Amino acid sequence: MSPSPAPLRVAVVGAGAMGSDHVSRITRRISGAEVTAVVDPDSARATAATALAPGSQTYSSFEEALDATPIDAVIIATPGFLHEPVILPALERGLAILSEKPLSDTVESSLRIIEAEQRLDRPHIQVGFMRRFDRGYLELRELVEKGENGALLALHCAHRNPSTPPNYSESALITDSVIHEIDIVPFLAGEPIVSVEVKKPRRNSLAPEGLVEPQFVLFETLSGTLAIVEISVNIQFGYQVTTEAVFESGVASIGRAETIQVASAGTLGQGVTPSYKERFGAAYDTEIQRWVDAAARGAIDGPSAWDGYLASVVADAGVLAQSTGEKVAVEYALEKPAFYEAGASLTSTGA
Repeated sequence: MSPSPAPLRVAVVGAGAMGSDHVSRITRRISGAEVTAVVDPDSARATAATALAPGSQTYSSFEEALDATPIDAVIIATPGFLHEPVILPALERGLAILSEKPLSDTVESSLRIIEAEQRLDRPHIQVGFMRRFDRGYLELRELVEKGENGALLALHCAHRNPSTPPNYSESALITDSVIHEIDIVPFLAGEPIVSVEVKKPRRNSLAPEGLVEPQFVLFETLSGTLAIVEISVNIQFGYQVTTEAVFESGVASIGRAETIQVASAGTLGQGVTPSYKERFGAAYDTEIQRWVDAAARGAIDGPSAWDGYLASVVADAGVLAQSTGEKVAVEYALEKPAFYEAGASLTSTGA
């Protein structure tokens, strides 16, 4: 019997809620990988995360980790503006990369990243749009592709959070939250977004001072499918992400039945997931396991840096629409390079 391959040695950059969750996930539920380094300038956060992965070491910078310990792969769980400084040296080392959304914080940075990646022999970057690994979204996409209910006409999407972290800005509604819908709408429709419009109803008084929300974001795809996204991030009751698809001869919905529904004492009740960890925990597990398995084959198995670039272009248009109140056309600077065509996974948009 041949020996088992050595586990993928993973550095996790960013030890906040998402990064720590990935450290725990890899240690407890993912096969074929181990966390060997945790990078965060906050030593207390880094130390707390390494406690979830016995034997891992803490470092204050990614460069320090690269110099001090063997690394095969990196998960980037920092704010978007800190992604490029990690991605570029990781590409130079030929590491497998999983970058949490967004790929980067600007279109210009995203372009630099895809240009750098194309100097290599194949894609190395997978972007963490985990909804593509959620069973409900996969079933909904399959329904669209089969066409048994006719064409997809519209999508009603709701993205609701109980509260916002400190310093959450209005533009973050688009770049940090609706960025998921920016990716999943083309994934479901099978075609790119071509315009964005933002409407602002009466402000939620429970939102922090200066934050105007909820907002409604209207996307139009190439063939005219419309997607309206409600983004409410201080709605208090819990975390809820739902999508309803309107077809020519039917309607399909996902996201409202994560927990059991109970009828008792003359009432009908159902729990709500408290955070993204519960709502999309299984999707994250599948995403990371497939990323690890693909890295062992020298591949990616999910959204590519090209998908990240497309999302950054739409997000920029969305922020402009948010500030102007006008409908904004989405203009992509590039045609999809052949570099990103080979070996496309089942979770790619094809757009």
